[in-house]
Amino acid sequence: MELREVMGRRRSIRFLLPHRPVEPQKIQRMLEAARIASHWGNVQSLRAVVVFRDSCSDEVRNAVIAPIAGYQIQLAPVVIVWFIDTAAVDDQSNRLRELCKAGALGYGEGRKEALENQLIPIFDGIREQTKAPGLGEVDCGQGIAQATLMAFEQGLGTCCLGTPNGEAIRQNLGLPESARVLLLQTVGYPAESPEAGGQRPRLPFEQLFHMNGYGSAYPRDEEVVEELAGDRLFQEPAPLPWREAELEFLQRALNLKGNGLL
Repeated sequence: MELREVMGRRRSIRFLLPHRPVEPQKIQRMLEAARIASHWGNVQSLRAVVVFRDSCSDEVRNAVIAPIAGYQIQLAPVVIVWFIDTAAVDDQSNRLRELCKAGALGYGEGRKEALENQLIPIFDGIREQTKAPGLGEVDCGQGIAQATLMAFEQGLGTCCLGTPNGEAIRQNLGLPESARVLLLQTVGYPAESPEAGGQRPRLPFEQLFHMNGYGSAYPRDEEVVEELAGDRLFQEPAPLPWREAELEFLQRALNLKGNGLL
């Protein structure tokens, strides 16, 4: 399957089959995809704890319950707790040396000396700043995105959930003080259709992207739009005509109570 089609068909799947376990090998492939993602300075601060609902302890299972979209976490056979470990920056100098040795940093005969005498001292001087929220989270997001695409390739559904309980989850799972919980990703086999109701609403292209300065909309070439539509990057807009019936079926089949939002 072409990457464009994968991207177009991948939706956040909120309804998962609670009775069907996920093979550990499929989760490993997701983690492998995350591990090789690009990361500034090659520090690789993205980390994860994978919680298998059927084999973890009650304490661990309860540790990842969140007040928002709790039913999704309860249904999911697997929950991946993605976090950033800011202590990874403390090994920045050695990671830069690895890049230089691998031929991925700098050029010319003097690059090693420049690394030791110029670049490493600069990074040492801003070490605590680089631990603050910012670029690290962006690069961690790249890893999570690659893991998500790998999940789709294997027939799995996922949904990334934010949580206001990050600090509590950190403590409950025994993560180091240098860790910040990024999000919870539910993983399992979809109970809903792959379309998940259709393409979710999106703001207009021209409102989001600019050229040569803010306020000048990036020109959208309709031929490109047609090309990507032909590659199935875009789907029919939500809600599809049968979506409400599907949601009613899922509520009954999965024995969900209440309004289904929390």
